[in-house]
Amino acid sequence: MHAVMMGLSRGLALLGGVVLSALILMTCLSILGRHANSFLHTDIAQTVAPVLAAWLLASGIGPIFGDFELTELGMAFAVFCFLPLCQITVGHARVDIFTSYLSGRVNRWLLLVTEFLFMAALVLIAWRLSLGMSSRIRTGQTTYLLEWPVWWPYAACVVAASVAAVVGVYMVWVRLQEALQGKDIIGDAGEAEH
Repeated sequence: MHAVMMGLSRGLALLGGVVLSALILMTCLSILGRHANSFLHTDIAQTVAPVLAAWLLASGIGPIFGDFELTELGMAFAVFCFLPLCQITVGHARVDIFTSYLSGRVNRWLLLVTEFLFMAALVLIAWRLSLGMSSRIRTGQTTYLLEWPVWWPYAACVVAASVAAVVGVYMVWVRLQEALQGKDIIGDAGEAEH
């Protein structure tokens, strides 16, 4: 079961990485296009190479249309894609100054409580996103520039958040087994010890 959850989490994180990389590339190209467009409108470009400047401007060189909207939509999806891997590998930030002095038994029960709280938050987020998506479908809301239906990115985020919620439920089950059996199954590193 752990291998399936880990594979699902890694696959979703890879998808999020691809989306994030595409957003970075798009942002760089948009910035270069914006600067090139500004330069082509300067007196220098218009004096030295007016035909080339006019041709490049007519070809549409400039910022990518809707780059801000695409970044906003893609970043939300990428964040939700990384949550399951962070959850299953115990990658969330934590301060264990106090808990390092507690026994392994007490720490296992504390891990169960924190995993339960994470799971509850992830389930709540997935549920609220699904309600938001339903609302956007009903109202037919679109993005301002690209006029894409807003429910599309909501749907993508609902899928990723639902996977995160499933991983959260799995982690609560693992932590419960650890607490009841008195031994580490996953431990702090996120890799199963079988």
